[in-house]
Amino acid sequence: MTASVDAQQPAPEPVKTAKAVAQTNTLVAKLWNYCNVLRDNGMSTIEYVEQLSYLLFLKMVDEIENDPWDGQDMSAIVPAEYNWKSLVAKRGPELEKHYRAVLEHLGSRPDTTIGTIFADAQNRITKPALLEKLVVDLIGRQDWSMTGTDLKGDAYEGLLNKGASDTKTGAGQYFTPRPLIDAIVDVMQPGPDDTITDPACGTGGFLIAAHAYIRDHHMKTMSLDERRAYDNGRKIWGNELVTGTARLAAMNMLLHDIGKSDGPSLITVGDALADKPSGKHASLVLANPPFGRKSAISVIGQDGDVEKEDIQYDRDDFTATTTNKQLNFLQHIMSLTAIGGRAAVVLPDNVLFEGGAGEKIRRKLLDEFDLHTVLKLPTGIFYAGGVKANVLFFEKKPPRADGKPHTTDTWFYDLRTGQHFTLKQRPLTRAHLDDFVAAYRPGEPRSTRVESEDENGPFRKFGYDDLIARDKVNLDITWMKDPALDDADSGLPPEVIAEEIVRDLQSALNEFTAIARSLGGEVDVPEAEVE
Repeated sequence: MTASVDAQQPAPEPVKTAKAVAQTNTLVAKLWNYCNVLRDNGMSTIEYVEQLSYLLFLKMVDEIENDPWDGQDMSAIVPAEYNWKSLVAKRGPELEKHYRAVLEHLGSRPDTTIGTIFADAQNRITKPALLEKLVVDLIGRQDWSMTGTDLKGDAYEGLLNKGASDTKTGAGQYFTPRPLIDAIVDVMQPGPDDTITDPACGTGGFLIAAHAYIRDHHMKTMSLDERRAYDNGRKIWGNELVTGTARLAAMNMLLHDIGKSDGPSLITVGDALADKPSGKHASLVLANPPFGRKSAISVIGQDGDVEKEDIQYDRDDFTATTTNKQLNFLQHIMSLTAIGGRAAVVLPDNVLFEGGAGEKIRRKLLDEFDLHTVLKLPTGIFYAGGVKANVLFFEKKPPRADGKPHTTDTWFYDLRTGQHFTLKQRPLTRAHLDDFVAAYRPGEPRSTRVESEDENGPFRKFGYDDLIARDKVNLDITWMKDPALDDADSGLPPEVIAEEIVRDLQSALNEFTAIARSLGGEVDVPEAEVE
């Protein structure tokens, strides 16, 4: 199934003005300055962003009290004794005590967006003077709801991006680079008829980008009911395992005008792998499941194998039994995708070459789905070290009466070989993905695609017979030669070369650790180092 596209030429995406970008950067810088102060008080970056989520919500509700959303009474959402005015009226220890009471009360409605934001909320700002500065000097002096969705939403995403750099807390595993998200959404072309989900949504980046694409390309032709469908969870929703991250996603979506504060939460909290989809499949699945091979659970698949673990998932919709988190997420997404639907999933290299369960799953993906595109991602774009990843694009097809496979050709785009990225010196931008998007030809038949003229070019097509005949159906295919290998002087800065050496060593450690564990070995390597 292809995405719904308007008959008329779609409106071009709005370009952010230099003034808007400067306003966003100024706001992020202001927020980040306070983060530095609070970090000196023992608070991690991600905890600081959480505290901002609570206070930003209360301040915005206060700002729109006289201009209710859809005619709702804002006082019904946050009672007067727990609202923003009740906070700013207090000082010192009294403020800190009252703030704890506010958090406890607002977390008592778990099925709403407000309940998701305040679930299990705790005050981490233990010094009343610092809390007072945050309430009065920072949050209190900014008109958040008056700055516009783009500014407040972009500022919050900027904070989340900075929070992802806090490697000690592992926050980076919840953050997918926005340029990559935008390129994936651009080629998938979400439409008004789509139901969209992310079963491992992190801070909500994929859902927000998909909503923005629909808003920018289709909103003028959509009915009011169609627009509201994306606000009440019928058309767009996500799931996140970690409560703290789910609250960031809920707040991020709310700041981008997705959902309602007192409406049903668009983000569910729990283990996505625990249950198979029951009546709620999606026509478009976008996901970047958490990195790391080791899992605390075992899945009993159709093969009947069981690996001993404390918790077991009986998923008869899974083809193979494995404790590999990425392989289980891939199987879950294959099940979650509706017939005729499509998916784009970021997965590490081991999913393409690992034997056993991996081979079984790849065979099913080629036979029962149309695995039409694989994007080999460059290293140095994720906060988790040593990650070599790919984006798998596939469509779910109904069973064929003739038993023939649904995949005829798979197109591989190599954005890794000869590419050198770092998080600071040379970060990935959307422009780096322009050639891939052009080669993908979104909205056009795949028959119009053209392989790279140069045999060392990045875009190549492989037929089903060639792929299925490879040892263990290994889809980790490399054909390009890095020009830097022929050049003794690559021209790369020493720090970039050093970072790439570290990433290669980390990647090798990850792969050897996965092999050892698959053989039953107990490798004593901290999880943060092998993810």
